[in-house]
Amino acid sequence: MSVKAHVSLARTYRMPFTHSFMHMNSNRSIIERTRARNMKDLATELDIPQLLNILRRFLQSQLQDDDRDPEDVPLDECPFYDGSVRVYHSTSSTFYAPSDVSGLHGMRREHIRCSPMWRNEGPRYDCVFVVTNPHAEGMLGLDVARVLCFFSFKYLGTIYPCAVIRWFDRIGDDPNTDTGMWMVRTRNTQDIAIIHIDTIYRAAQLIPIYASHRHIDPASVKPNESYDKFYSFYVNKFADHHAFEIAS
Repeated sequence: MSVKAHVSLARTYRMPFTHSFMHMNSNRSIIERTRARNMKDLATELDIPQLLNILRRFLQSQLQDDDRDPEDVPLDECPFYDGSVRVYHSTSSTFYAPSDVSGLHGMRREHIRCSPMWRNEGPRYDCVFVVTNPHAEGMLGLDVARVLCFFSFKYLGTIYPCAVIRWFDRIGDDPNTDTGMWMVRTRNTQDIAIIHIDTIYRAAQLIPIYASHRHIDPASVKPNESYDKFYSFYVNKFADHHAFEIAS
């Protein structure tokens, strides 16, 4: 699969302090929570105690110059980093989507959000398509993940823009025969990874498989709660023309 996409972090990062401000013409006060200054703080904030070890695996994958699986390298041989980080609430993805009515030369741009408070209504943690096999076509070369945090750090003079993600597992080897959509389900809550944002293709939209959750009243679920309360989803290829092309 030829992927023509570029992902970049927001221009501003979240400063490590807490402050409040008022919306113009509104009586709602918004409190921005303190964001992590370093990797240990980030592990605490995200409640992922093993995050520093996950980062070691990530650095090993970025720096090694052979074909070994980074998971096969003993952890104590992997690079260690627990220094400062910058946390971001969004990225922008620019990708080639000629079938959509879009910008110059068929390019389209969208924002991927990852914020503990979105428009003062609750958290927003978007899902994304991640390129895991650039030689395969469509969903066979993509996996779906939910972004828990965007951050960057500098190691040995190189800046690494990253995402902390939680993977979804694909259900079956083909799309659902009734809907034509691929299905995914949440993995173990501890199945966390750190990826370079260059591996993110674009945002993914998931629809809960309501028939598998008859014990849940959909009307009682707020939009920001659906990815937490449901555990199996359709990958919505009908979100736009480009999603239909890559997720069919």
